Amino acid sequence: MKTVQLFKKKDADWSYIGEEQELKKPLVLVFGNRYLLEREHIYEEIKELFPDGHIIFGSTSGDIAANMVNDDSISITAVEFEKSTFLVKTKNVLNVEVDSFKTGADLVDQFPKEGLKFIFIVSEGSFVNGSELTKGMNSVVNDDVLITGGLCGDDARFEKTVASYNEDPKSGEIVAIGFYGDTLEATSSINGGWTPFGPERTVTKSKSNVLYELDGLPALDLYKKYLGEKSKELPGAALLYPLNVKSTNEEQSIVRTILNINEEDNSMILAGDILEGSKVQLMMTNVDNIVCAAEEAALQAKETRKEESQLALMVSCIGRKLVLDQRVEEEVEEIIEVVGDNAVFCGFYSYGEIAPFKSEIPCQLHNQTMTVTLLSE
Repeated sequence: MKTVQLFKKKDADWSYIGEEQELKKPLVLVFGNRYLLEREHIYEEIKELFPDGHIIFGSTSGDIAANMVNDDSISITAVEFEKSTFLVKTKNVLNVEVDSFKTGADLVDQFPKEGLKFIFIVSEGSFVNGSELTKGMNSVVNDDVLITGGLCGDDARFEKTVASYNEDPKSGEIVAIGFYGDTLEATSSINGGWTPFGPERTVTKSKSNVLYELDGLPALDLYKKYLGEKSKELPGAALLYPLNVKSTNEEQSIVRTILNINEEDNSMILAGDILEGSKVQLMMTNVDNIVCAAEEAALQAKETRKEESQLALMVSCIGRKLVLDQRVEEEVEEIIEVVGDNAVFCGFYSYGEIAPFKSEIPCQLHNQTMTVTLLSE
């Protein structure tokens, strides 16, 4: 496996991270600020750098390259696989009635099943229901296929996200990369570091990813009551106080971020489904807990590996980034320390992370987690 990494800030030239080298038909992961990815001719610009590359774009709430977390920037990680192969498939959900389950199933069903080991997802993050998307993907893959990835971000603006494959980034695009190879090894893990607090409430009215009532009372009113003065900063303040959701349909509780609010009907729009009858609690965290959780995710991803990691893909949540603030690179540094600096590290801050729970096979949509996927060939 050979790799090249570059990054650039707005109006600056490209800077190499590490050595510059020629790559043959590489997978080129381009993560960056949505405004910069929407510049005219951005695809042609990257194509000049990697003429025969397979170029994947995804907008972020911060991009990760090596030990750096960059804002208002674009980071590139180009990978030439020497023993493995990959295919790229896309699906666009713009201007159609979004059936996220069917979208996930149709997207992943495009891959030949024989030899498929791992799928990495770079999904639009504005209006796809991530819970249904992952269920759809799970429905059409074999039990031994690992699926990880994330929903694209747009800083803390939540205006729109963009992604693409071999063209200028656009809205509504979902990109899947399928990896094949007898010696390819892919392992992953997630961890959050958030702690529930306050009373546990029952979801008495919800539809898909919209929460209307808790204990028979308007959900938004209750949420504002707990936030106190911080309720004036909604919906942004909600990223610091997600919900712990325990569903009768799931063995493990799931963290759900509140993406938006609706003052007219006192509802909250979550990043994934929330079923009636579920139990929910507010959650909070601090910098040390988040950094420790990132370390634990790396340890768990590494513990089952047979070979040394060559590439580490990290997808973390914008809510974690807001808590970490000036110390945001600490969670990346913890992962590098665990995995070892012989690997190449890249990734992005997202609106939702995709990965299985530890010791499970089907992928899930998560919020407020660090997802670590380790690859070698």
